[in-house]
Amino acid sequence: MKRTPAALWIWYRGTHFRGYQRQPEGPTVQETLEASLRKAGVPYTVMAAGRTDRGVHARMQVVSVRLPPCYTSEMLSERLPPHLPPDLGLCVARRPPEGFHAQWSAAGKEYRYRIQLGGTVSEAWRPFVMEPAAEPRLMEGSALKPERVAEVLGAAVGCRDFYAFHEHSSLRKPRTLESATLHELGNGLFEARLRGDGFGRYQVRYLVGSALLTAAGVLSEELFRLALEQGTSIPGLKAPAQGLLLWEVLYPSAVDPFPAEERARAPGLPLAPPFSLPDEADSAAA
Repeated sequence: MKRTPAALWIWYRGTHFRGYQRQPEGPTVQETLEASLRKAGVPYTVMAAGRTDRGVHARMQVVSVRLPPCYTSEMLSERLPPHLPPDLGLCVARRPPEGFHAQWSAAGKEYRYRIQLGGTVSEAWRPFVMEPAAEPRLMEGSALKPERVAEVLGAAVGCRDFYAFHEHSSLRKPRTLESATLHELGNGLFEARLRGDGFGRYQVRYLVGSALLTAAGVLSEELFRLALEQGTSIPGLKAPAQGLLLWEVLYPSAVDPFPAEERARAPGLPLAPPFSLPDEADSAAA
């Protein structure tokens, strides 16, 4: 009998994982998920929308998997969660539209990066936030002003190859950064939101880190813009992994397994850092 496809929306805190993709030195998200699937009666490998690196979190990672004959997505929704560890969870398991593939059908992604630009980071958020005061190169410059960070980051929007802002192991090709904005979450915590059709390895971390260097006056804006427009190498900064969150994977509406209203409420997502806003986390703890 034919195996049926399923699309899984999973979340994870990357702190204790060595990245998403299976590797000899675990634990990784993939091997942990596949071990849990085997316990739930699905002994097959999965294919994700993309990999995340060690320490990076995901509010929405999407994976494709085939189910055994007579095994449904509804059954998986019931059987899988008891076998998952505390830092990995399932939001939705569903049979996707015909032709869907978690990786090859993806039209883009949104990443969010959390930075403490004022005040003092709370203990609940400390494992999930970049603190510029802990970065020696940023301490050499002037105080970071949110409006200046937003201005520099916004200059990255456009279609280019971003060669100066990702590992050279990633394919060099044009990528479109559709938006790059900065939002205040409260208590001095800010969030950079970057949405595009694709990202090279470490691209978000290099863009955010180098924008912070530029906003602080450590890296000249001229060099930053040359790196964007011509791919000129710069002494950029790779922001630490702990502040990065894969927020959403985007698909064309014809094959998207997850409707907009479901994406907005993220069923089953923990109301705690790094997935909530600070005031939501505080309300949940009260």
